Amino acid sequence: MIIAVDFDGICVTHEYPNIGKEIGAVPVLKWLVEQGHQLILWTMRGDARHNKYDLGLEGDLAEAVSWFRKHDIPLYGINNNPTQSKWTQSPKAYANVYIDDAALGAPLAFNKELSDRPFIDWIRVKAYIRAIEAGDILVGHTTLVEDSDANT
Repeated sequence: MIIAVDFDGICVTHEYPNIGKEIGAVPVLKWLVEQGHQLILWTMRGDARHNKYDLGLEGDLAEAVSWFRKHDIPLYGINNNPTQSKWTQSPKAYANVYIDDAALGAPLAFNKELSDRPFIDWIRVKAYIRAIEAGDILVGHTTLVEDSDANT
């Protein structure tokens, strides 16, 4: 599966523009890659060169990408799916699953000692992914694009 993963509140606690605290994402993200899934970093963080509002947040996207590199978690794409230009011009990154704390039904945890805001519960995410792989639950698309020639 192609899995789009938001960053703040997903990989780390919400502390934007800083990098938040660890919340258990690293082992599960590594497990996802080991299982053959492809990760797209799907975040509102941006590069100051592309930020027309110039909020003085130089390189906040680069900091998120560096977090993945620091933890040796390979990314398939950064705010885009690298193969989708073959079949669409849409700017929305195509994925089978989107992990985002703002998503309906997202499994959230809350630990006041770590953050004043809820964040993704990675133990439940891993259980969901296992259930998807086993065919026990359906999410996203029933026909997976990566199974077609879009990934060649």
